[in-house]
Amino acid sequence: MRLFSLLALAVFASPPLCVAGAPRYDNLVNIQAVDHTILVELRYATAHNISGRPLYPPGLPALVRPTTAARLVRAQKFLQARHYGLKIWDAYRPLAAQMELWQQSHNGSFVADPLAGNGSLHTWGVAVDATLVDEHGLDVAMPTKFDEFTPSARLRYHGGDPAVESHLKLLQRAMREGGFYGMRTEWWHFVAYDWKKYAPIRDAKKIDD
Repeated sequence: MRLFSLLALAVFASPPLCVAGAPRYDNLVNIQAVDHTILVELRYATAHNISGRPLYPPGLPALVRPTTAARLVRAQKFLQARHYGLKIWDAYRPLAAQMELWQQSHNGSFVADPLAGNGSLHTWGVAVDATLVDEHGLDVAMPTKFDEFTPSARLRYHGGDPAVESHLKLLQRAMREGGFYGMRTEWWHFVAYDWKKYAPIRDAKKIDD
């Protein structure tokens, strides 16, 4: 009950989700407004991604559905008890950004066609890309870098580094405890169990200032 009270407070009483003059988005919450200990490094808001340039509007925070945020809080508490934490590389993804990624890759094993099937669940606000950090907020060794679209990025680790294997299993266990499942081809991608309750956000509804 207390967790959902905090979520309500984050939705209705938190500062604007974006910088002044930028749009805010309905039915989504800022992950860091719900739990400021979860680190965020939105790769598609920078040039540090496969496109080589920012794909997100300036000031866009890491946004998800309120129930997805609650799941991340549970996963974070699980990790903190073990002296680790979450870092979010991606959360809600505007449809325009998904279309750009699809145009660049056309690889359905890693990037969902935005106009086919369910598209990407990032555009629904129910999926996140996450990695593990230590208690000082530093990245730990994981199987690959973000968006490394190779067989090494698969959910099941087949390498020979015991530290990497341990970190990956801990991340997967934490996300499972929070209520997420992973994706076969991307160890960093997690989807909320209740995603079917929602629908794609084809054009995120803007709230007038």
